[in-house]
Amino acid sequence: MLKIGCHLSVSKGFFEMGKDAVKINANTIQFFTRNPRGGAAKAIDEEDVEKFLKLAKENKIETLLAHAPYTLNACASDESIRKFAKNMMIDDLKRMEYFPGSLYNFHPGSHVKQGVEIRNRIYSRYVK
Repeated sequence: MLKIGCHLSVSKGFFEMGKDAVKINANTIQFFTRNPRGGAAKAIDEEDVEKFLKLAKENKIETLLAHAPYTLNACASDESIRKFAKNMMIDDLKRMEYFPGSLYNFHPGSHVKQGVEIRNRIYSRYVK
């Protein structure tokens, strides 16, 4: 089955995002897990999630693609920046447990003059 959708805002909740998807006849949605330029994420509203899941099932909206914020840099030379990225990814993946079968998209970051070998070693810690 062909997946057709687009990046939609979750700022008003998952149910409202789902209604927007229905309006454009989408069967998939991409959304940011939190502010794309920051670290804060809204608390999960389980009632909102349940309403979304019901709407999604009724309208055959299946795979969601959760997009991590651009602020992640799991390849940074600074350990605190790598730790921030790891903690945010862990939190995002826990949130995605509400949406079985969904996908998670993230940019590994920039190794900033560390060299490819060091970048690959750091990055490999996150993809096991």
